[in-house]
Amino acid sequence: MPQYAKSLTAAHRAFLTDLFPGDGCVLETEHLNAFSTDASRRRAMPWAAVRPESREQVVELLRWADVERMPVYPRARATGQVGNTVPLWGGVTVSLLRMNRIIDISERDFAAEVEPGVITSDFQEACAGKGLFYPPDPASVKISTMGGNISTCAGGLRAVKYGVTRDWVLGLEAVLPGGRMLTMGGRSHKDVVGLDLKRLFVGADGKLGLITRATVKLIPLPAISSSVLVGFADLAASMDGAMAVFGAGLLPCACEFMDATTLKAVRMGGDIPLAEEAQAALLFKFDGTPEGVAAEVERLREALRPVRPVSIEVGEGEAEEAVWAARRDISPGSYRLRPNKLSEDLSVPRGRVPELVRIAHEAGRDAGLPVLCYGHLGDGNIHTNIMHDAERPDEVRAAHRVKERLFRTAVELGGTISGEHGTGLTKASFVPEQLGAEQVRVMEAVRRVFDPHEIMNPGKGW
Repeated sequence: MPQYAKSLTAAHRAFLTDLFPGDGCVLETEHLNAFSTDASRRRAMPWAAVRPESREQVVELLRWADVERMPVYPRARATGQVGNTVPLWGGVTVSLLRMNRIIDISERDFAAEVEPGVITSDFQEACAGKGLFYPPDPASVKISTMGGNISTCAGGLRAVKYGVTRDWVLGLEAVLPGGRMLTMGGRSHKDVVGLDLKRLFVGADGKLGLITRATVKLIPLPAISSSVLVGFADLAASMDGAMAVFGAGLLPCACEFMDATTLKAVRMGGDIPLAEEAQAALLFKFDGTPEGVAAEVERLREALRPVRPVSIEVGEGEAEEAVWAARRDISPGSYRLRPNKLSEDLSVPRGRVPELVRIAHEAGRDAGLPVLCYGHLGDGNIHTNIMHDAERPDEVRAAHRVKERLFRTAVELGGTISGEHGTGLTKASFVPEQLGAEQVRVMEAVRRVFDPHEIMNPGKGW
């Protein structure tokens, strides 16, 4: 195990306060508490937090941190679910929120350049103002940052048609431990010279270096969108419905699934535009030209006719939001069943989704706990919420047994324990089980090329 600094010395404090004057350096315990956790609710206190505003500050910070063997924990809005920003071994948390400039949006190049602290939805709105479109849309799009999305390779609802964040990154500028600068890729949409190092950074969860600038690809903004909420009598019918839609040659930009337990939780909050007898639902979204979208919705109706859905609700324009109400209410609605949950993001080959959902329901029944299955059916990324009461130790133990069973089920089905959240702290112990010893060894060797002393986000899974 690497040897790290044991504490923050007076000399360390002097260096940090000099490099980050004013409130750019945080040392007081009561203020550091805000940097101790993320959406996972795991918690550990950093020794200091800094807020760089320039590339030059980042260079000096990582030059110093490498010499001092100081753990460095990158952080943006901390929307992650797996404890990836939690400073497990003390050290310095680096908040990149003040590096938040949109440097350029080019209608000629269909590319844009941003700093890591830019809020993703703000960037999308700026692009839309020029008739351009940046498709990645994680659930946290209105609060998460471009740098955070890149570090986690964020997915989202539109991934089935448009892919995930890595598919939109053309170039990266990063600072490595020791203060070394690395510029990877650029504004060209095609480039096959050398190894694609930027792809190692996308999804590396801050374990290789600090991203200071990103160049991303854009496309023309779709003219309109239309969404369709379809209710089915049971789980099998919903899966047949999805197969029918894709089999008809349709490629929606979103294809979301909700099982009976999920619908029960949502309905407890009020009416949704879905037949009462529906025990499963699919939510599709199409975008493009008015003529093209209208034709796709009609083809969807025809494709579903043999499956005999119990309801079909089409939403266009302002009415489209009503169709999405059920999907938006899942996360808050889940707590109507139990006060706590383990939120997992398993992903399997699309044809194996029915097996994963069946086993999830079976595991929940065996444990006496509700398990919600929902999410991105279009790319096989199913969220499983294992609901429980954390005040009851027996339910906590049962929830973790269900989690372990589902992790192993996903791997056995040819899938993964994480389709988009990453592994961080909450899934770190399962990484070797999925990847195997040799793959982990190679990954660690690659990491040490960028970070020889392993100071970047130590203690986390891949």
